[in-house]
Amino acid sequence: MAITLHLAQQPDADALLSRSPLAALTGMLLDQQIPMEWAFTGPYTIAQRLGADDLDARVIADYDPDEFAALLSAKPAVHRYPGSMAQRIQQLCRHLVEHYDGDAAAVWRDAADGGDLLGRLTALPGFGAQKSQIFLALLGKQFAVRPAGWREAAGPYGEEGCHRSVADITGPDSLVEVRAYKQEAKRAAKAAKTAKTARTAESAAGAKKTAGARTASGAKKAEPTG
Repeated sequence: MAITLHLAQQPDADALLSRSPLAALTGMLLDQQIPMEWAFTGPYTIAQRLGADDLDARVIADYDPDEFAALLSAKPAVHRYPGSMAQRIQQLCRHLVEHYDGDAAAVWRDAADGGDLLGRLTALPGFGAQKSQIFLALLGKQFAVRPAGWREAAGPYGEEGCHRSVADITGPDSLVEVRAYKQEAKRAAKAAKTAKTARTAESAAGAKKTAGARTASGAKKAEPTG
């Protein structure tokens, strides 16, 4: 099945993501604290700097750590934190070599069900619960990797017709919708934090007032009666 992703918004980088399971995993790993397009262009940039047309888990796993970090740090840098991300990418590749013979697609190829696949993803270095659910949703929605229960395992990111994450980006229009959703989610989270802070301050002020009243009452009772 031919896959055409639109995450890097750059034809050559998207072509690599579409045909290379390791590139897709690496792009997902890089997708934090930088714009999505920058993150998902990273695998293509790394492949170019390695002089290859794809990423190889064994090559990356065995690469000298300092040299690999320098490769990611060269301008334009692959990530805002190229050194730490170089370590994470190598850790990911070593895990793939150790557990999947270097074959990234084996992570999902024979997964028994959605829960099994989610467990395999969360076991990958650098993949927390949310990142794993988003990638699971990407596999299901755009790579047609759909073991039983995959939508449930992906949580809200697996819902049909939603625009919550990179799993839902299929072109410019959906990219705009996903960005709008994320901005609204950030606004709501900020508003909730502000409200919580206000409630905490109000509660503290109330407690202070009550304590003051009790102190005053105690002092009044202790006054001599002449």
